[in-house]
Amino acid sequence: MTRKTAGIADQEPTCPPALRAASLRFGITPESGGPTYSGTGVVIGEVLGPLKTTVTLLQDGKLRVCLVATDIGLQGLNVSNLFRRELAAALDIPIANVLTLWSHNHSATIIASNEVPIYRTCIDEVPEADLLPVGKELLDTLLSHAKRLPDLLEPVTVWWAEGEEGRITYNRKGRRADGSTYFMREEDRVLLGKDFNGDIDRQAPVVVLKNMDGRPVSALVQFTGHPVTCYHPERPVVFGEWPQVACDRLAQHLSPTAPPAISFLQGCAGEINSKEMFRGGVKRSRQFGGMLAESYIAALDKLRASRRDGLDYAVENVRVPLAPLPSRNVLQRELDEMVDFMRRAAAGDENTLECLGMNLPRDLSPAYRSIMIELAKRWNDWALGLHEAGRTDEVPKYLNMAVSVLRLGDVGIVAMPCEPFQGIGRQIRHGSPLDLTIPCGYANAGYPYITDAPNTGDSEYMSACYRYTEYLPPLKKPAGDVLARGAVKCLKRFAREKGHER
Repeated sequence: MTRKTAGIADQEPTCPPALRAASLRFGITPESGGPTYSGTGVVIGEVLGPLKTTVTLLQDGKLRVCLVATDIGLQGLNVSNLFRRELAAALDIPIANVLTLWSHNHSATIIASNEVPIYRTCIDEVPEADLLPVGKELLDTLLSHAKRLPDLLEPVTVWWAEGEEGRITYNRKGRRADGSTYFMREEDRVLLGKDFNGDIDRQAPVVVLKNMDGRPVSALVQFTGHPVTCYHPERPVVFGEWPQVACDRLAQHLSPTAPPAISFLQGCAGEINSKEMFRGGVKRSRQFGGMLAESYIAALDKLRASRRDGLDYAVENVRVPLAPLPSRNVLQRELDEMVDFMRRAAAGDENTLECLGMNLPRDLSPAYRSIMIELAKRWNDWALGLHEAGRTDEVPKYLNMAVSVLRLGDVGIVAMPCEPFQGIGRQIRHGSPLDLTIPCGYANAGYPYITDAPNTGDSEYMSACYRYTEYLPPLKKPAGDVLARGAVKCLKRFAREKGHER
């Protein structure tokens, strides 16, 4: 939510600001034939250029924060731990002050042979990451760039604007007449009318950090939507998708001769998808990137200077409530349905499209659909085992999550270690006292989909993603709303401390 303040003169400051910043951007090009997240053993096919990473160091007095925004997934628990630990040591800052942010680009590669995915949230011991060559290259390059940043720090002012983009995403949580929900794949979306998009987050904010000469030295942008336009799990390619395209074009626009490093922050995209998943391809993804860049560039006409200076940073520890396990009878009935689905899919049945309220598209083979249900079956097997052992009271009651909250001038940034639904982001925007607040997910190593209260308890893939964890019970209302409350509490504290509470 943007709050206008009349009478602000867009002028450069007359004295150096307290906030200092430095950013660098680089690319890593994986080789074809590498591993993917497909689950079928299929390897990378075509590689369409590098996947890019921006590393930024922010400083205000003794406080330093490092932001890593990347199109290569650092979401593995042990991978994120390793990268953050190494960066903290290189910059001599606490590990809590290193924040990794992933664009959630699905067209990437695995960078560790033993990567612990976000869905394995309850394992007892996390192994040290065994980096593959591409992972070692990424870490070495990231560290070499990060070590240069302290000498590049310079005073900056914070400028911001908010654009709008409504052409490339849609709300993928469909609702049937009987009240049940479903994952709206592209084949479902086209049945709802011309270019359906539904309830989406259209905000496309731009934050530019300018030095004392007025030159942009870094910028941050955000948008909400899974970048899956060219993604297909059975025909994987390597491509930075439309977030990377948009960032590169914006950088060229800001300074054709010395493009600043741009950081892309993914919004609360739990139920928001880019259009044409499994069908769009790289050409369409590039077009979407151009559209998003147009929206960022148009917003620059409204760029305004922050009234306040400086940097604040804190980590809020929040407990997300979890529900009890379903009954033994419910679990067994679900298990029977899954076993029947998998049997039919193994036989090549093209009509294996729905199971447990989850729908699977014809764009995926029956074999891949079977894998999706096999993953869910493991959860039911685990839950039934607890019932049989009389141990259901041992499941956790809360999910502990660390929410990172940052203030840059008049701009607040909230980074959550999960895939939050957009309702969580909207609560943060509405409750924040700052002129512009940017909620985002996919920060550090986190958890899968976290619903807001109204979406908790539904059975489609995103709302019932506990089925794909190892192993968590379902979410319980108010679920992810508590993330928003914790973030807003922190943002209000920052505003009070700086004397600008509204």
